[in-house]
Formats: sequence, C-alpha cells, structure tokens
Amino acid sequence: MRMPQYKTMRYAYGFDEVALVPGDVTINPEQTDISFVIGDLNFSIPILASAMDGVVDVPFAIAMSKLGGLVVLNLEGLQTRYQDPAAILAEIAEAPDSEITALLQRVYSEPIKENLVGERIAAIKKGGTCAASVTPANTKRLMPVTVEAGIDIFVVQSTVTTARHLSRSYRGLIFSELCQGMPVPVLVGNCVTYRAARELMETGIAGIFVGVGPGAACTTREVLGVGVPQVTATMDCAAARDDYFREAGRYVPIIADGGMRNGGDLCKAFASGADAVMIGSILAQAKEAPGRGYHWGMSTPHLALPRGTRVEVGVRGTLEQILFGPTALTDGTQNLIGALRTAMGVCGARTIKELQQVEMVIAPSVKTEGKQLQLIQSQR
Repeated sequence: MRMPQYKTMRYAYGFDEVALVPGDVTINPEQTDISFVIGDLNFSIPILASAMDGVVDVPFAIAMSKLGGLVVLNLEGLQTRYQDPAAILAEIAEAPDSEITALLQRVYSEPIKENLVGERIAAIKKGGTCAASVTPANTKRLMPVTVEAGIDIFVVQSTVTTARHLSRSYRGLIFSELCQGMPVPVLVGNCVTYRAARELMETGIAGIFVGVGPGAACTTREVLGVGVPQVTATMDCAAARDDYFREAGRYVPIIADGGMRNGGDLCKAFASGADAVMIGSILAQAKEAPGRGYHWGMSTPHLALPRGTRVEVGVRGTLEQILFGPTALTDGTQNLIGALRTAMGVCGARTIKELQQVEMVIAPSVKTEGKQLQLIQSQR
C-alpha cells in the first residue's frame, strides 16, 4: 500500500546556512554604489533603523539621517505616550528580568497622545528625513496627524500583513485607498511569501518589509510557531517584486527586516534580493540609542500575548562606528557599510542590483570551517 502524503514541505534557509560566491572580477569597494531610493527620496546608505523604542528617538533619528540612512519612529511607542520618556526608558533598563514584561505592559498602557505624534515628527524634520510607523489598527486615526506634521514616509507595520484581511468590521484598512490618500510614499509590512508580497504591491505601496519573527527580541516563532527563515523569505518576496516589475513596470523595493546580527548577514540579505535592510539590535548598541544597552520588540508589551522580550545588547560604540567604523571588534557588528562595500567588491558587484544576482551556495559550515582555534578561544 502506498503511503499517502498529507502535505509537502520545502527546506527554507537562514543566514547561517548560505554563503556568497566570489566573482570572476573584483572591484574597488570605494567604487560601489549602495544608494537606496524610495519614491523621490534618495539615501546614500541602504539601512533603516527599526521602529523600536530601544533604538529610535528624535536625536537618534537626526543622527542617522545625517549619516545617510533612514530611521523609522514608532508612533505607538514611548515617544508618543510620554512628554519626557527618558525616565521610563531608565526604568526599563534598570528593571530585573523577572519584572520586565509586567513593567512593559504597564508603561505601554498609557494612551497615545496625538499632539506628541506631531511634535516628534516635526522635531525630526528639523534635522533630517522622517519616517514613522503605525499598526493597521491606528492608521486611519494617526494618518492625518502625520501628514499635517510633514512626514516624509508613512509606514504601516504589523507582525504579518496581507492585502486581504477578514474581520467582523464592515470596512477595514484598504491599502489602495491609503496610498491614494497619502501625499508621501507608503511602506507596508511584514510578509514572507510570494503571493502576499505580490498582492500588497498591486495595491500601490512604495515598499515592502520582509520578515516574520527573526529579530533578536522577537519571540513570535516561539509563541505562535509562525515564520520563514529570512534568506528564503527575502528570495520569495524579491521574486514577486521582479515579476511585478516586468508586468506592471513599477519597481517596489524589498526591505529585509530582522535577523541580521553582523555585516555578513547584512550582505547575505542583499544577495537574497533585498534593496535595503532594517536592523534593530545592532543599532541598539550605539551610544546614541535611547535603550541604554537594551532592546525590545514592538509586540513585547501586548497585554494578552507578549511576542517579544527585552534583550541586553550593551553599549559598544557610536552610531558612526557601527555604520562606518573604525572598529577594533572582530565579530562583524561594526563598520557595516565597510563590510557591504567589501563584499560587493569581492563578488564583482558595482550596485545593489548586481549584488542581488551574485551566486549563493548552501553552506551551513561556512562560519566554522577551519575555525577550530577561534572556537576554542571563544569557549575559554
């Protein structure tokens, strides 16, 4: 009797299981072009800072903008709940592990204040470009406030985002109408599949975030069992981007969001098809970050089902060191732009688009091959 198969599965790959293949031609790293475009906005580096309270506040946003990147401010976070969030951030940093979840639930129960939404956006605008994030539930309420304050990029983020949503409400958030009503680019996420990405692109959004649960502070995969390893997720959504571009003639950038711990992961994300990356835990290590060496996810304070935890990342250097160096660290967590340009040079890619075409191989031992002495030293 033939054994029937209930369902089929394919193997999905994360950063530790793949490697980039060097090119037949090498390029001087300084001659590579790593610029990133959203709508009419051009950024000199393709890095976005995660919309998380341990990473982003107004001073950090301005500092990141001056260095050529983009920060996304969480409009449902501490910055818009408290006039002076510094005391709350200090309390979070000082709380013992046994009390942190309850503390986060308590401090995030403070209502969002629309006047603070406008004030934070206006403050960032004085020093650079402002992108800000809301969840679908608060989009209609906060969208007019952000437009009036002069926002440059509007971001709608949730754990999983789709173009079709079933609920009891008569009329939910319709992305095509949102895009038509917004005078600025609308970025949406997160998703991990070809079909979801394709349907979101067809609504008129200007960019899409890819990644469910890979972040250092996120526990969605443990709590819900939901997620796709980031390399496979990025490749699938990039395929949707390219197919949509061929058919519609409109290019929708892919932003890999989460799971990148060092420069190597960053480079693999681009080779998997990303146009830009969003990172949190690495940037939370900056002296300028408001988390004081701690980092927690957007879903952590959920009153019924926290999907995240506070993680200690430490304070390891300035934002400029993390992005551009110089660094004395050997773990790849600093000089991310130097790592990206060098990888592009080694692989013969002048642009991010060319890096997306670089050959990748399945290589689960790439980090440990021949590194016995380093492994022994790290265990001492």
